[in-house]
Amino acid sequence: MKTQRILWLTTVVLMAANGVARCEEPVRLEDRVVEYTLPNGMKFLLMHRPGVPVFSTNISFRVGGVDEKPGITGLSHLFEHMAFKGTRVISVKNYRAERPLLKAIDKAAVDLSNEMARGDLADPKKVAELQKRVKELEDKARQFSGKEEIGNLYMRNGGLDLNAYTGKDTTCYVVSLPSNRLDLWAWLESDRLLNPVLREFYSERDVVCEERRLGVETQPMGKLYEVFMATAFIAHPARYEVIGWMSDIQTVTRPMAEAYNRTYYIPANSAAALVGNLDIEKCKKTIARYFGRLPSRPLPPPVRTIEPEQRGERRAVVESDAKPWLLIGWHKGHPLDADEAVFEVIDTILSRGHTARFYKTIVRDRKLATSVGSFTGPTERYPNLFCVSAMPLHPHTTREVEQAIYEVMGTLVTDPPGDEELQKVRNNLHADFLRELESNRGMAAALANYQMIYGDWRLIQTRLAKIDAVTAQDVRRVAEKFFAASNRTVGEIVQTAKPAEKGK
Repeated sequence: MKTQRILWLTTVVLMAANGVARCEEPVRLEDRVVEYTLPNGMKFLLMHRPGVPVFSTNISFRVGGVDEKPGITGLSHLFEHMAFKGTRVISVKNYRAERPLLKAIDKAAVDLSNEMARGDLADPKKVAELQKRVKELEDKARQFSGKEEIGNLYMRNGGLDLNAYTGKDTTCYVVSLPSNRLDLWAWLESDRLLNPVLREFYSERDVVCEERRLGVETQPMGKLYEVFMATAFIAHPARYEVIGWMSDIQTVTRPMAEAYNRTYYIPANSAAALVGNLDIEKCKKTIARYFGRLPSRPLPPPVRTIEPEQRGERRAVVESDAKPWLLIGWHKGHPLDADEAVFEVIDTILSRGHTARFYKTIVRDRKLATSVGSFTGPTERYPNLFCVSAMPLHPHTTREVEQAIYEVMGTLVTDPPGDEELQKVRNNLHADFLRELESNRGMAAALANYQMIYGDWRLIQTRLAKIDAVTAQDVRRVAEKFFAASNRTVGEIVQTAKPAEKGK
């Protein structure tokens, strides 16, 4: 009965997107999605939705922060920026004249990177001279490159939602277009993969450094999150923040990014989803014509490091004059483990809305905090954490809020959810998930991400059934198993006295 309900709900989403109001026979998602794989290994997931003549695309590459290592942390994110800089025929005036300048820039930049890597032993005068040399050469090279044309091309052709994002697990490129612009999309995106030119690399590297300063260096919460993850994970690359360490960003070079591109931005390591008013057979021909040009390459090396079992509480402290903040995390299994749906239910019980246990007890009744919430992260490809964050309400301390959090989480064992609470949780999770799939853009993102992160887009159809199968006993069992003191990491911002107060 539960499976039938899920199929019916999936049908409602498909019908709503198609403008259909009447009831029809249930339609499985896999009956609507056409899987098309090119000889070079690139997979395409095509879904026809009649109605408005538009379509949305999502190209997802299985590369992100977890694929990095010391020396190149942040490179996935930086490369995402560079993918908009054009190709040999896009955003360029004279590539033949530009190319030798790019090589000269790389020579000076590699020398600069090597000198800066010496740390305190680096020669300040040599660093300054090389920095000036790189800037002068980049300024000279700009006369042969054009404006960033990718965005302008899409905009002139009715494109919307052009964006890209990098996470721990994937890097994705998205855009929505009129249906008669399929050829433009296929030509442009395949050319970005076939002939990328990472122009203005070092000035863009400076932009990313500034992003880090604004998002981490000057933000106590950003700094705590970074330190917290580096404490919770001692071996696995999930410990690295996506933005990367500042010293790595400052010393990464264009040749390193090009090598990264050749390793990870390959057909077999990607999946593209196209959802909307498309002629599927025509779509296949267009895809083969353009993306079939991409050469086959072997899959990149897997991440072999396994995080060792935690055997004792870990604590991380960031001293700041900012307001106190608390972050707690417990190690859990892989997102494909059977207990993942239980964690989704627990997350909703604790944090969803004003009837959630955290809000009712800690925020509303005891007035210990302004906010308390839970989430899972930072990766979906590997075992990750179940986390709780909280902002204490003055004059209460992080330690008071921390203890209250443990007490509320203890009720998952002493007072597991009843039938009514569980049904409310299921309804909320169903609604959230199906809402994501209503739009072409949301469906394309789900298809591409499930394929790249979990290895099979069909798992979309099993998610709700797993949630419906969660019982009160499952909640109690998982809470007892994972939420132990020896399995947790605690991070907090400890408020320090401001300079004016220290003299009092």
